Amino acid sequence: QVQLVESGGGSVQVGGSLRLSCTASGTAFTPFAVGWFRRAPGQHREFVAALTWSTGLTYYADLALGRFTVSRDIDKNTVYLQMSSLKPDDTGVYYCAAAPQTMTDYIGDYDHWGQGTQVTVSS
Repeated sequence: QVQLVESGGGSVQVGGSLRLSCTASGTAFTPFAVGWFRRAPGQHREFVAALTWSTGLTYYADLALGRFTVSRDIDKNTVYLQMSSLKPDDTGVYYCAAAPQTMTDYIGDYDHWGQGTQVTVSS
């Protein structure tokens, strides 16, 4: 069974940066893709970015384009989400998830989820 653990969240001011990490443990970690999602207070979970585990091909939601970068370190079983130019609207709980067969923005395609890490952006 794969476990995903997010870290790196915290409080930051508008315009600041954070780097989130998602580290996998347990059985061999060979997903097709790993994605980042977030849930703002009172909102549904939404897609942020994803990448394919083997090739590093990336896919971003419009909200992330030009500000967020997703990357991975295969040796460390870790996926990163580098966030910059943060805005108050970026506040929420950020989750990583693994998809076995495809890279999409659809939550239902992801079958392993972390517990989330809180990001708070204040003005």
